[in-house]
Amino acid sequence: MSTAIKTLLSAPISARLGMGMVFITLLAALLAPVIAPYGETEIAADVWMPVSSDHWIGTDNLGRDLFSRLMYGARNTIAIAFLITALSFVIGVVLGFLAATVGGWTDQFLSRCVDILMAFPTLIFALMVLSVVGTSIPALVVVIALLDSTRVYRLSRAVAMDIEVMEFVEAARLRGEGLWWLMRHEILPNAMPPLVAEFGLRFCFVFLFIAALSFLGLGIQPPTADWGSMVRENSGAITFGIYTPLWPAGAIAFLTVGVNLIVDWFLHIASGLED
Repeated sequence: MSTAIKTLLSAPISARLGMGMVFITLLAALLAPVIAPYGETEIAADVWMPVSSDHWIGTDNLGRDLFSRLMYGARNTIAIAFLITALSFVIGVVLGFLAATVGGWTDQFLSRCVDILMAFPTLIFALMVLSVVGTSIPALVVVIALLDSTRVYRLSRAVAMDIEVMEFVEAARLRGEGLWWLMRHEILPNAMPPLVAEFGLRFCFVFLFIAALSFLGLGIQPPTADWGSMVRENSGAITFGIYTPLWPAGAIAFLTVGVNLIVDWFLHIASGLED
């Protein structure tokens, strides 16, 4: 624990800034019902009202308080993005480690299936599937997680293949350890640094991907607050010189930059360049 605290205290300014940005966003998501002055779907005033003491950053296209929608949108968008990223890592890491450890036809079959999925542009493939199966949150989670797991599979397989040929893995095999034991106790601990960094990058990608799908109308559906759909719903305000859609767009950029600053610092530590 003391080592982790020392590492955090020795973090550069950029990493501390990223932690602060992520902390602020998470705090807003967790305390949304307490912080938000209005309900998530409550009509509070007229359409696109300017900044005032009652509405700190104005209202949206239906007269809902924009600040409240941003707070609830943080909760919905971040929670779904984290769930998708976690699910994609479970699928990708397990299959990647399995392919690298077993090899042979198992590796060939899994790799060719991944190649087929990666041959399609991710956004177009997601739009096609979601337009068929529907745009419910479970469908959104499963579809994006499966598509994103292909990238995780590639990384975890490559990392596991480097670890799998090392002497301590061979020694564990000679002791008679099973496949799952090798994957969990020998390969996974040594593959954690690149996987943790990739988790941060994948979270950013999924977060932006959900926002893009919501902007196109196939992501998180109204009246649920979501930053991507908030940009789409209020995009017409720009025509009248009202900058309402810039608030959710800025929130998306704020969290993405914060996570990337932390990931850059973690990659720097994992690479050993500090030494």
